Amino acid sequence: MHVKFAELAVFDQDRALAFYRQMIGGEAVTDKPYGEGGWRWLEIALPGAQTRLLFSRRADESPSDTPSLVLVEANVRGMIERLRAKGVEIITDAREAPWAPGTVFAEFRDSEGNRIVVSST
Repeated sequence: MHVKFAELAVFDQDRALAFYRQMIGGEAVTDKPYGEGGWRWLEIALPGAQTRLLFSRRADESPSDTPSLVLVEANVRGMIERLRAKGVEIITDAREAPWAPGTVFAEFRDSEGNRIVVSST
């Protein structure tokens, strides 16, 4: 058993798709009309992940206060520096997680204002 997709609330699907393609290396695997107002069923596959992201409709562009997603990446520091170089807002620089000695984590904000955690485990 596995999780097919997890929803990530976005305000602008095209902007979110561009962000996850350019910054994370994701690809749209499903992109079909869905619902009213030009909204689409848009599933994104991330490199090495079995679970996809489904961009669901977000009411506004207010930034999230709590993490919306946790990504696992072996080289957290390298990823954060690549994102910083591309102009992504870094919320928390890479550091050891006090709740998990030996685990490195950091936080950044995606194009939609979602607070995203990246962790080494």
